[in-house]
Amino acid sequence: MLPGMDDMPGKVVIVTGAARGIGAKYALAFAAHGCRVVVADVASTDEISEKVGATGAECVSVHADLSSRVDAEAMAAAAIDRWGRVDVLVNNAARYAGLYRGPLEDIPPQEWDDVMAVNVRGVWNATAAVLPPMRAQASGAIVNISSGTVLKGTAGALHYVASKGAVLAMTRAVAREVGGAGIRVNCVTPGLVSNEASREGREAEFAERVAQRTQERSLPREMHEEDLAGAVLFLASDASGFITGQNLNVDGGTVFY
Repeated sequence: MLPGMDDMPGKVVIVTGAARGIGAKYALAFAAHGCRVVVADVASTDEISEKVGATGAECVSVHADLSSRVDAEAMAAAAIDRWGRVDVLVNNAARYAGLYRGPLEDIPPQEWDDVMAVNVRGVWNATAAVLPPMRAQASGAIVNISSGTVLKGTAGALHYVASKGAVLAMTRAVAREVGGAGIRVNCVTPGLVSNEASREGREAEFAERVAQRTQERSLPREMHEEDLAGAVLFLASDASGFITGQNLNVDGGTVFY
């Protein structure tokens, strides 16, 4: 267990987009710290549920398309029905893998709408769904996953960058709105992670992109999924109990923000 995480055992944590990749790593990290975990995704969560269960942690698996408020509320209800509370929401679900990259005027309109539906409306829906139980218990932590592309003004993926910029803005607005209820809301902006989602659809150029990002970093190495878990755990824990409305940039020292 990480230092300062003594409060984590027994907490009820919802991780969206948990079926694979970074979301799966978050779910396993919370499980390793004794949390009870809801793994939610539009894809099958059977594999990650088995892995979480193998750690000895309690786990609930939920199929959820978070562009739907009904699905988001069902996700929160699954936690309430099983454990009677929601302590942490990690808003990780997002459209990213395989998205169009190129001039903004050529972004397919349907892809633009799909990205906004999941990356922005999905965060809104999931947040709205967990607020009633968090308000009732007068506590809670929401950790939103944005992107370092927002801080760099990355070109060639305007729909994705705009959606993640909205996540950062929403973090601050929601923190103001719910702080009086004892709920904290913070954000993480990851750099380029060397994983399947980043490679998908870009295999030919990926090695070059990783090499370039590595040279830009103050800590000159590739970034891996495991590099993000500590930041998310910290913001979910009482160790960050007087921190809200903030962004924690995790990119090996590329952007100082």
